[in-house]
Formats: sequence, C-alpha cells, structure tokens
Amino acid sequence: MSTKIFLNLPVKDLDASMAFFKALGWSFNAQFTDETAASLVISDDIYAMLLTHKKFSEFTTKSIADTSKTAQILICLSQDSKEDVHKLVDAAVKAGATEPRPMQDHGFMISRTFEDLDGHIWEVIFMDPSFVQPT
Repeated sequence: MSTKIFLNLPVKDLDASMAFFKALGWSFNAQFTDETAASLVISDDIYAMLLTHKKFSEFTTKSIADTSKTAQILICLSQDSKEDVHKLVDAAVKAGATEPRPMQDHGFMISRTFEDLDGHIWEVIFMDPSFVQPT
C-alpha cells in the first residue's frame, strides 16, 4: 500500500465546509463521516478529516489556531495543468473562499492561493514537468 496523507482540519460549521468542498468537485467517504467529522477525499492518496472544534479537541490539548490572525498550515496541491489550477481556485472563490494574493508566475511554475471557510490556506500549483531534474 502506498503512503497516504490524512490532514485533520478543525472547522466551525461542518455542513457548510462539506458543501464548500463538494463545490470544488471533491467527495466524502460516508463510512468515516458523521455529525462530528467528515472524511474528505481529495485524491486516491490525499484525504482531509474535517472535524468540528469539539471533535478536533479530542486529539490535542492545544488550542485551535485563530486563522484570522495566525497561519496554522499551508496545504499545497499540484494540478496537471495551469487550466486545472485556475478551475480549482475559481471554484473555491465562487463557493466562498478568499484569494489573499495574486497568482504567482515563476515561468516554470504558477501558483494560486485560496483560504477556505475556516481560513485554512490552500496553495494550488502547476509545475512544468520538464523543469524537474531527476534525483
């Protein structure tokens, strides 16, 4: 089995967050979704557990970051094309996200950023595969 990533993100309104991410074209695994948590399927290897604040607090004694004042995490997702970057971020903004800065164009790579309904920062990038050197 390949390594998978499971992000755990606190959300203020689980239903609103689920509607937001559905608007981006992502789905949920009903087996791991209830009134306190939702298993967001981003890809075959990337998932996010959207957790109510009460549920999130069961996993840590630390306070939940106030994302209006503090950057809690930067989540970066790659896309297959520049068009896919624009499609995803435009859908996020249409669904209620904010775009805190203009697109960055580095020639070999573009990136756009959105903040979801809870202020989590998502970087969406496309990098020209021919630019990446073999390791």
